[in-house]
Amino acid sequence: MVRRAAASKLGEFAKVLELDSVKSEIVPLFTNLASDEQDSVRLLAVEACVSIAQLLSQEDLEALVMPTLRQAAEDKSWRVRYMVADKFSELQKAVGPKITLNDLIPAFQNLLKDCEAEVRAAAAHKVKELCENLPAEGRETIIMNQILPFIKELVSDTNQHVKSALASVIMGLSTILGKENTIEHLLPLFLAQLKDECPEVRLNIISNLDCVNEVIGIRQLSQSLLPAIVELAEDAKWRVRLAIIEYMPLLAGQLGMEFFDEKLNSLCMAWLVDHVYAIREAATNNLMKLVQKFGTEWAQNTIVPKVLVMANDPNYLHRMTTLFCINALSGACGQEITTKQMLPIVLKMAGDQVANVRFNVAKSLQKIGPILDTDALQEEVKPVLQKLGQDEDMDVKYFAQEAISAVAQRLRKPDCPAKASEEPSARGADKNHFLRPRGPGEDTGKFVPLMSRHTESERLGRSPRRQ
Repeated sequence: MVRRAAASKLGEFAKVLELDSVKSEIVPLFTNLASDEQDSVRLLAVEACVSIAQLLSQEDLEALVMPTLRQAAEDKSWRVRYMVADKFSELQKAVGPKITLNDLIPAFQNLLKDCEAEVRAAAAHKVKELCENLPAEGRETIIMNQILPFIKELVSDTNQHVKSALASVIMGLSTILGKENTIEHLLPLFLAQLKDECPEVRLNIISNLDCVNEVIGIRQLSQSLLPAIVELAEDAKWRVRLAIIEYMPLLAGQLGMEFFDEKLNSLCMAWLVDHVYAIREAATNNLMKLVQKFGTEWAQNTIVPKVLVMANDPNYLHRMTTLFCINALSGACGQEITTKQMLPIVLKMAGDQVANVRFNVAKSLQKIGPILDTDALQEEVKPVLQKLGQDEDMDVKYFAQEAISAVAQRLRKPDCPAKASEEPSARGADKNHFLRPRGPGEDTGKFVPLMSRHTESERLGRSPRRQ
């Protein structure tokens, strides 16, 4: 513990000493600690190496520090090698370009092919920083000849954490290597990672598409990477399709509205009629996020008309998807679009021949009720719900009664605002609600309507059908 504490403070101590004292006193201590029998001490010595290297000249570094650092990079303990990989960028800046080319690049190559996945992952995280810190003269040649071959091996590494670490930084190499090298050497690696079975690898690639876009342009990107994304979006395995849907809002932000409409909009709409419910549900949530990103005007012109057309689809599942989309989009689109475009479709669907659609109409009216104004609720929504409340199907009646209670409460609010001291009215209360006179020491009582008791017993007694 004492040696660990000494190793952890050695670098800070060296900064406040004279250079002669550092060379005569601190460097020997550093060498001893870096050769300690405990790997927990040796790994802390690596951290001290950064501070010590910043104080010494190139000649002193070669003679006093580099032998120990080379030893640490090949240490028998993976924890020490991990620390070297983790501090590699700082070591690179401390020792300068000459020593980096002669000593650190070979050491980095060994770390990239280390037998321990943790070490390879730590080294992979530093690939971009290493390349950025190389001297501008000859940088491209060094990367292409000495770094890229090892990166290609990591793309197909057996450990998902290594692949994920590499995917988080590899896109940044495109700005360093330029357009031609990116197209010829990096794009095949990006394509391979886009098709990786690990979702985090795919996410890291999609999250950094803007780096590649800046270098090769959106058109080249559409010809190379987007076909792979579309292929995954139409994969036979629904879990693969689901993963791509979850990345779509992020991808939309990377590509912009115009390009998204041209290349990916139709794909997003196709997911709404997928044969797997989980895909349709995710596609609905995806549309909501896209509206939040691109705005209500885009939704009104691009998304809402296509969604509302599905209300006439022969497949009742697709008609129900229309209702789910309206539920999700109403909040993002606002009152005007909801009232003028969505509400008439929902009201029309109240006459659907399938009971599942009708009770989802009741649920949708309850969902969008808070967005609508009181005139629309009173004149359009309430009559339809009352009619559904007389439906022959018990589930339709149940959800209609739930919606009627919510609408009635919404209609009362403008006329009878509750005082701050009053408790909220009972759930499901309607115009039959009244208060008993309060006696001394007696709480205010509330009448619970028969309908509320009825729906509560229904809820306890049976489970309604759900999509």
